Amino acid sequence: MKRVFLSLIPFLLAAIVSAAELGDDGLHKTPWMRDTFKDLREDLDEASGEGKRLVLFIEQQGCIYCKKMHEEVFPQPDLASYIEENFFVVQLDLHGSTTAIDFDGDENEQRALMRKWGILFTPTLVFLPEDVPEGVTAIESAVAVMPGAFSKATTIDLFTWVNEKRYELDNDEDFQRYHARRIQERNNISQD
Repeated sequence: MKRVFLSLIPFLLAAIVSAAELGDDGLHKTPWMRDTFKDLREDLDEASGEGKRLVLFIEQQGCIYCKKMHEEVFPQPDLASYIEENFFVVQLDLHGSTTAIDFDGDENEQRALMRKWGILFTPTLVFLPEDVPEGVTAIESAVAVMPGAFSKATTIDLFTWVNEKRYELDNDEDFQRYHARRIQERNNISQD
């Protein structure tokens, strides 16, 4: 009996780690998400002060793809630690009635900002540059936008691509080419 119990411990721990908590707003929560006043300019300043990049996680209550990301992708230790070490994550609600302040100064309910930004799907991740000019919205200034649920490999590649500022490089390696190269590199390592 003791052996059976001991053999179940890894599975029980995995279930505990992968279970995403739901907040009072019905959205999934992770330890590395920040609870802010949703003033994006203040959030950007705080992220910069910590040497991190600002990323907005747009989600909605009952989203099966958000749940998939929070239960299967984000809990993976190497991805979770990479996000926590390099990014300042602010969660926004596609249908939220609480206010947020966009970089252009527009203070509005989150759902109104999502309509203004043209956000249709959840989850959507919006990666911001280190500096956002005055009068520009978050979506206009984004260096990358990731709509939908993706695998760990795609997700970590995009976070890495943004963190390394590869969008600024003057070459032909856009994200798709970068991701294809990273897949090939991972395949080569696994074959060795």
